[in-house]
Amino acid sequence: MSTEREKQVAAEAAAELVENGMTVGLGTGSTVAYLLPALAKRSLDILCAATSPATEHAARELGLRIEAVTSIDRFDVTIDGADQIAPDGWLVKGGGGAHTREKIVAGAAEAFVVIADSTKPVPALRSPVPLELMSFGLRATIRRVAGGASGTVTLRDVPLSPDGGVIADYRGPVKDPAELAARLSSAPGVVAHGLFPPEMVAVVLVGRGESVERTDLAGR
Repeated sequence: MSTEREKQVAAEAAAELVENGMTVGLGTGSTVAYLLPALAKRSLDILCAATSPATEHAARELGLRIEAVTSIDRFDVTIDGADQIAPDGWLVKGGGGAHTREKIVAGAAEAFVVIADSTKPVPALRSPVPLELMSFGLRATIRRVAGGASGTVTLRDVPLSPDGGVIADYRGPVKDPAELAARLSSAPGVVAHGLFPPEMVAVVLVGRGESVERTDLAGR
């Protein structure tokens, strides 16, 4: 069974969780690409907001009603993919560089639903951990985040984020995700990192063949 089909079955399962009247946050990436037509097919009366211009454009093309995230203060549900999913619910996100917006929209949701194929669950998180950094003082930020000999920070050869941030990756040990998340968050110049804590996540849907494995977490 291809991972693309697993992404599709997970996305379709997530679409079934959406109900009439909901405000829905839409993530970014290859798995969300399967979510959009699944939502459109249901013809629900929902209001959506997207975490990237690419998702917004694709959603509009499918006839989904889209508003700017800036006009919405909460979401009933946000649905997004993940690059890594640890057994305890910690996530690494941001392979596409949209993790700052994704974290804002996930954090504003009553329920954050993660969709993924069977390659994304891992025994333990590992680097790289995506970063969005301010351009101002960039070299000083990189030195602080690298933490001396314990890690490195590499800049991606990609455009700035839609909000003007520099996209990079932390490459180093991820022994304790909570400790690393706190260290990254406290570093001046770090706009956001790609570590998402379990308490942010409500449901994880993983496609395995033609079936979907559902894990319910405490969420908020």
